[in-house]
Amino acid sequence: MSQEEAIVVFTARSPERIVEEGGSQAWVLDAAHARRCSWLVCTQNRHNANDDFSDATEAHGSAFLVGKVARVVKAAETERGGRPRWLITISEFVRVDVPDFWGHERNPVRYLSRPELEKKGIKLDELVFEPMPDTPARPAAPSAVVGLTIAEARKGLAATFGVEPEAVEITIRG
Repeated sequence: MSQEEAIVVFTARSPERIVEEGGSQAWVLDAAHARRCSWLVCTQNRHNANDDFSDATEAHGSAFLVGKVARVVKAAETERGGRPRWLITISEFVRVDVPDFWGHERNPVRYLSRPELEKKGIKLDELVFEPMPDTPARPAAPSAVVGLTIAEARKGLAATFGVEPEAVEITIRG
């Protein structure tokens, strides 16, 4: 593995939000592998029904932002299944428009070599990067766990599993 590799993510967040937050988060990934990557490529997921999380604006499956990886740090969002979530921070970025970049892989995080990026339409030597704003305008995420109503929990679970909220049954045992 060389520095000539990119981490590619399938995100429901908009390019504006990624810039505001200082990078892309909250991923379950191999942090050591991600830290060896030079670039972050964000591809758009328009099929996330969680309105609090998703503010997608680009064409589904398209690559829309390339960033130079600065650091990979633990995200403020909670762990999932015992594994930490990570924020991939970027120092510079450029907007791109590469349709159908995402290949419908199951995992929303993957790694591509520079030749693979170029074959899919991202020519790194032709990109003109601009620096990130000095400080993120929006905090990354709240660090405290916030309680949910049953309706909010149903809506979130329905979005996660691709079903209607009415199909979600919640049992609380005390």
